[in-house]
Amino acid sequence: MKLFLKPSLAFLFTASVFMTSCSNDEDPIPTNEEELITTLQLTMVPQGGGATVTATYRDLDGDGGQAPTVTGATLAANKTYDVTVKVMDESKNPAEDITEEVEEEGDEHQFFYVVSNGLNLSVAYNDTDSNNRPVGIHTRAITTSASTGNLQVILKHQPNSKSATSTINTGETDAEVSFLITIQ
Repeated sequence: MKLFLKPSLAFLFTASVFMTSCSNDEDPIPTNEEELITTLQLTMVPQGGGATVTATYRDLDGDGGQAPTVTGATLAANKTYDVTVKVMDESKNPAEDITEEVEEEGDEHQFFYVVSNGLNLSVAYNDTDSNNRPVGIHTRAITTSASTGNLQVILKHQPNSKSATSTINTGETDAEVSFLITIQ
């Protein structure tokens, strides 16, 4: 019996060392959980004075369910506005401001602004990420003559793909909103 026990213990010891040394040495890939974006707000401050204008998209229950509420904006003709985007999750109590996270991860995010034909508005980026590429939380909107149309705001998440050649078609869409804009 003693002869059988010693080889068996040696085998078990060797097997346990082998099994623990064969563990998976790869680190798990960290996941970046997507936030629920229920609210996107544009705050437009006219240069040289005037009333601040706000355009808001709000969908408190997320996709599906109740329809979102969208409030457009009326802007003055021949004016330059400093625009700031605020992104929130208002399904939480208290509401969570996601804008800072988007800004911190600016090298993976970009807001794109698409102006519809006939709307006399241009938008220029006024901020950059750590690689000197546009983010779009801060922009400048310039109006000319009276007109009406849509300003589409699209937030793209572009991990590992944001580059000097990134476009609106690069990455995943985190938010996409169309605001009716009137210039008078």
